Amino acid sequence: MNVSQTIETEEDLLTCLHFHLYHPQQSCKGLYGLLPLGVRSRHSADDPLRLGRDAQACSYALVDPRVSRKQLALHAYYLPNSPMMLFTIQNLSQRGRLSVNSTALGYLERIDLPDKALIRFGEYEMLIICDSGEAKTSFEVEFEVLAVPPSRERCTCEPMVTPIMDTGLMTNFTADIGELVPQETDETLVCYS
Repeated sequence: MNVSQTIETEEDLLTCLHFHLYHPQQSCKGLYGLLPLGVRSRHSADDPLRLGRDAQACSYALVDPRVSRKQLALHAYYLPNSPMMLFTIQNLSQRGRLSVNSTALGYLERIDLPDKALIRFGEYEMLIICDSGEAKTSFEVEFEVLAVPPSRERCTCEPMVTPIMDTGLMTNFTADIGELVPQETDETLVCYS
């Protein structure tokens, strides 16, 4: 087998990270203007993939002043005696939380990236899907914009406040008007598929 055949074979077996992006104002803002939408890009496995608003410091940039200069990083790694490339995701934002499948990460905290992960920060939602390959030195990245939030599409909505069962008891008094008000509320979250 000659060198060109080896390179072609490795290209066919690259791990690919598919980023499915959503932001509620994506239609009226050019948030994704710096991303290579719909095109697979190769990324070196020994260099962390960074996403944020700073195009100089990050591999891929979002055009949004509310996004941190460096928002998140994906680090590729291997386990001993395993051919699969795995990833960790790390929150690089000092001012905002990042959630991975409902697990909140603080500044510089990291977690293993599952094969399918719903990532949230600010008003952004990203569904990252990893297709495994066998190449060791690089992987591919593909960005796509979704018309609906991936949490709604996959019915993984999270309530902003944990619901508490309504007991019907009204025991608190307001200081100003002396009315009875319920102590607890019953908030029901409805997901549409």
